[in-house]
Amino acid sequence: MRTTRTTFTRRGFLGLAAAAAASPALAACGGGLGSSGGGSDTIKFWDMPWSTPAYNTAAKKITEAYTPSSGRSRASYQTIQWSNFYQTFSSAIASKTGPAVSTGGGFQAFQFDEQGQIAHADNVIDALRKNGQYDDFLPGVLDPFKSDKGYVAVPWQLDMRVFWYRKSLFDKAGATVPTDWPSLLEAGKALKRIGVIGFGTGAGTGNFLGNHFMIAMMISNGGGVFTPDGHLDLLSDRNVEAIEFVRELVSNGVTDPAAVSYTIDNMDTQWKSSKTGYGLYVTGLPQRVGDTSGDIIAASPLTGPHGDKATLVFPNNIMMYEHTPSQASSEAFLVYYMGQLKHLWQQKLMSALPVFKSITQLPEFAGDPNNVKIVKEYQPIAKTFASRGTALDANIAVLDGGQAINQFTQTILTGKSDARTALKTFQSGLQSVIKS
Repeated sequence: MRTTRTTFTRRGFLGLAAAAAASPALAACGGGLGSSGGGSDTIKFWDMPWSTPAYNTAAKKITEAYTPSSGRSRASYQTIQWSNFYQTFSSAIASKTGPAVSTGGGFQAFQFDEQGQIAHADNVIDALRKNGQYDDFLPGVLDPFKSDKGYVAVPWQLDMRVFWYRKSLFDKAGATVPTDWPSLLEAGKALKRIGVIGFGTGAGTGNFLGNHFMIAMMISNGGGVFTPDGHLDLLSDRNVEAIEFVRELVSNGVTDPAAVSYTIDNMDTQWKSSKTGYGLYVTGLPQRVGDTSGDIIAASPLTGPHGDKATLVFPNNIMMYEHTPSQASSEAFLVYYMGQLKHLWQQKLMSALPVFKSITQLPEFAGDPNNVKIVKEYQPIAKTFASRGTALDANIAVLDGGQAINQFTQTILTGKSDARTALKTFQSGLQSVIKS
C-alpha cells in the first residue's frame, strides 16, 4: 500500500490528549532546537512532552546517565514540542541535523520509512531477545511494527481506549453497568432519564475520540476499516451493523446532541462535574480529571452481537534514523533506554500502559485496580487502526489524520445519514487519498 499524499497527525497514538490535560504548561517543557547538547559523534535523542514537565526531566536524566561501552557514542536529550513537530522533524532530517533516535507521533516511523529515512530495529529486537526483554513484552505489541523489510520501530507505551463509568450516577439511575450492546443502550437511556450523558463522546476541534469510538465499535463487531491484507473494507455487514447501533444511541439521545462540537476540554469537564455516566476514553481518566475517589471506574469491554470483543489501541514507539554518527551506537542506546523505562512508571509519570509485563507488576502500577483491569481485560483484545490486519503503514496516518474520518463521525453523531450511506462516503473519501 502506498499513500498518494502525506498526512500527519500529532496524536499519532493519542497519549497526547492526556499529556496536555496533565500539563497546563505543556508548551514550556524542554528546550528549543538550539538546546541540543553533545558533539558531532553524540547520539541525539529527541523526545516529546508525553506528560508533565517532570516526565521530560526524568527522561533526560535516564539519557544522560547512559554510559556507553568502548567504541560507542554517548547520548544527548532534547524535548521537541508537539506544535508543528512533524515539520520540525522533516526539515531537520532533510538537512541532516535531526536525531539519531526519537519518540514521536505514532505513525511517524512509517511515514519516514517510506522516505528511506528510518533505520530498522531488527538488531535491537535481537538484543532484547538476548537480554530477556523480548519475552517480557505484552502479547502482540511487536506485531504492528514488523514490515516485510524489518522492524520499523520499537513500541514503548500503549495508548488504550477504555470504557469508563461513574458509579454514583449508575447508582442514582438504578442502572446496571453494560456488558454488551443492548445493555449499553438500556443503561444509556437510564442515565439520560436522570439528566446526564449516557455515552460521552465528542468530535469538536482537536477531539478525535469520536473517530476512535466509531472504529472501536467496528472492530469490536469483527469488522474494521481494512481487510487482513490491507484493502479498504468499510462496507462490510459487520461495519454497517456497528454503525447502525451507534445511530441508535444517537437517535435515543444517549449521546449528547451537542457531542459533534465537544472538545477534549468539554469532555474532561463533563466527566469531572458528573455530567457523563459512561463512555470510551483514554487510560488514566480519574487522574486526568482530578477525581481519584474511586467513583470513576474502568468497565469491562463490551461483547458484540456475534460474541466479538475488541478495543482500539495506539502503540507509541521509539524509532531510529539512517542519519546517525553510528548505527551501532543508536542501537546500543535504544537497548539501554528500553531497559530503563520502568523508572518512568515507578515515578508515576506515565498514564499510558507500559509494553513490558514486568512494569505492569510494579506496585506503583499494579496498586491501581483500574490499571490491573485494563491490562488483564483490554490489552489482550486490543487492535490497531489496521484491523482486521495487524501491520501498520503510512496509510494509517492518512486514515487517522484525514478529513474523511472526521466527516464520517460528524455525520453519524448528527444523525444525518444511515450507516451504509455514511460508510460508502467514508470509503470514497479514503479511496481518493490511498491505494489499496
